[in-house]
Amino acid sequence: MTGESDDMSEVLDAKPGTRVYPRHDQTFPVLTAAEIDRIRRFGEVKHYADGERLFETGKIGPGMFVILSGHVCVTQRDGLGHVSPVADHGPGEFSAEIAQLSGRVALVDGTAEGEVEALLIAPDRLRALLVAEADLGERIMRALILRRVNLIQGGVGGPVLIGAEQSPDMVRIMGFLTRNGWPHHRLDPRSDHDAADIVARYSPSPHELPLVVAPDGTVLRNPLEGDLARALGMNGRLSADKIYDVVIVGCGPAGLSTAVYAASEGLSVAVCDQRAFGGQAGASARIENYLGFPTGITGHALTARAFNQAQKFGADMLIPVEVKALECGRNDGTFELTLDDGAALRSRAVVIASGARYRRPGIQNLAAFEGRGVYYWASPIEARLCKDQDVVLVGGGNSAGQAAVFLSTHARRVHMVIRGGGLAASMSRYLIERIESTPNIELVFNTEIVALGGTEDGGLDTITLRSRLSGEDTPMAVRNLFLFVGADPATGWLDGCGVNRDRDGFVVTAAAADRARAIQPLETTVPGVFAVGDVRSGSVKRVGGAIGEGAQVVAALHAYLADELKPVK
Repeated sequence: MTGESDDMSEVLDAKPGTRVYPRHDQTFPVLTAAEIDRIRRFGEVKHYADGERLFETGKIGPGMFVILSGHVCVTQRDGLGHVSPVADHGPGEFSAEIAQLSGRVALVDGTAEGEVEALLIAPDRLRALLVAEADLGERIMRALILRRVNLIQGGVGGPVLIGAEQSPDMVRIMGFLTRNGWPHHRLDPRSDHDAADIVARYSPSPHELPLVVAPDGTVLRNPLEGDLARALGMNGRLSADKIYDVVIVGCGPAGLSTAVYAASEGLSVAVCDQRAFGGQAGASARIENYLGFPTGITGHALTARAFNQAQKFGADMLIPVEVKALECGRNDGTFELTLDDGAALRSRAVVIASGARYRRPGIQNLAAFEGRGVYYWASPIEARLCKDQDVVLVGGGNSAGQAAVFLSTHARRVHMVIRGGGLAASMSRYLIERIESTPNIELVFNTEIVALGGTEDGGLDTITLRSRLSGEDTPMAVRNLFLFVGADPATGWLDGCGVNRDRDGFVVTAAAADRARAIQPLETTVPGVFAVGDVRSGSVKRVGGAIGEGAQVVAALHAYLADELKPVK
């Protein structure tokens, strides 16, 4: 990759409704006759009549089409029937975006204009092409990514979200789609005629808002993330009969690193995550101390690149899918993971990379205001809600510092509340200096929040601060509170499988045990089950450390799998 941004995160703050291609030549490259000859061995020549669809929004895309003759008109549409032109592909151009790497649903329509002859390259062959033809593969890969970026930036296709921007459920749904790099746009029924007509037709009760109109016209009432994903075809396809070499639970930096290295070395890999790729790191506004990015990089940018890399090497990304239980000790030597829809995944090894979730402190009335003024991450969606307002942020670690600096560019003032008397013990020096030099960030030491109060519509409007030195309580009017106060491991799904955890619930690795073979690094108390990243007891809880452990565990996986497949004498 070049130093320029090739990921989906660069458009999170982009103005919707625009159709601008500042990197047109990279987004829509034209292949030479010699280059097309090089890739013919990966595809099959197909013919299409005038007006025939090559691919259709919401249906599984067959792969990448290289146009040999004729033209293909690509358009983007939403569930309200709005259609917007995307591109016109002629001879030498190809039609695909990042979804075609993994055989997911198409996000656009492609229609033949006149007779069309095209070379169809199926997803598995497309991945083989990207690896085998390095120079050409780099150009194609960059184009696939930039096209998804442009689909998001266009702001006209994908599901239509109907409701108020400040609605907690609107924030939840927009956050889910944004974190997964899925095109969508919002309409407010108070100002948009089409949205008002939809609301009038379906007469939703207040708790049924927002409405979501899928591209096929299906209307969902305030859907849960899993239901929305199924309606849009976001979930990866699951083969019930396949036994993977390794299933990775968690798609944060550690899980993504494991997936990239394992898949690139020939292991069959599936990755599960219940919400989106990136984990907590994916919500980081800017990481400035990660190796190789001297100007910094957002967490979403970093993890989006890894997400695309993993797909390039053939990892199956099953998102959003929640793992409910792990069964060890099967007679055939495999592991079985039960998913939230009742389906099962089988594998020869398992890597636990499920990370940790920000802790919910013991604040009075906290649960009542989650999503209604209380947030555990700070993305551009939440930042827009805080424009020109005072906000309170609790926490003294790097994530809290990054969020404070980011929010300071939107909020009038950021009050950063810290339980202790300083930041040096928990935050990188560069962040402390950045915070101290930002005039609208106020540090409030030796203080905690003990209670919350709200408005009649259920939103937050008051917090109560308590000095840990004097015990004095002070009320403060504020509508947005961000909490970054440590983390609890996401390990409930391991109950009953024999994987040992420490007293705080983090997974123990490399523990002494009576085994007939040496314990592999990062292996748990169950042979063949490994743990990496924040979920592992004793890990450094840093993005760089998580990525390093993901690379390290692949060597252990190879050793374990080689030992298990060794013939018995």
